[in-house]
Amino acid sequence: MTDSIMPMPNEADFHYTVQDTDTLLTRFTKAPNWQERYRQIMLLGKDLPSLSPELRVDAVQVKGCESDAWIYHLEQAGKHYYLADSDARIVKGLIGLLLGACHGKSLAEIQAFDPTAYFKQLGLEGQLSPSRTNGLNSLANAMVEATRSF
Repeated sequence: MTDSIMPMPNEADFHYTVQDTDTLLTRFTKAPNWQERYRQIMLLGKDLPSLSPELRVDAVQVKGCESDAWIYHLEQAGKHYYLADSDARIVKGLIGLLLGACHGKSLAEIQAFDPTAYFKQLGLEGQLSPSRTNGLNSLANAMVEATRSF
């Protein structure tokens, strides 16, 4: 979907609860196998808000993802908030994992975030296809890139 004027979500839309990295690490390290971690990713995506169709515009679409994904960013009082969505359930769950590390965090925390190490801790290293890994890196880079003007 392409619009000449980019719509913006309401500020209140950025303020929702995500699971923090400690909770996510516990949740994923308790999963006995890849199938259970995959299930946890899918469940995590269900907990995230969805973007309305009018907010799914090219200007905020993440480039480098096989699936369509969109990310909005809001800085407020030194903290960075994201509103993100994907048309693919697995990608939406992976967005949830990234949000656990970046949503509501300071600029320094986001810039220090190492997605490769994080996903290794979660037990996902080597479990995702190369194209999914590239898309995940694109999503992580988009979140960091959104903070560059601050």
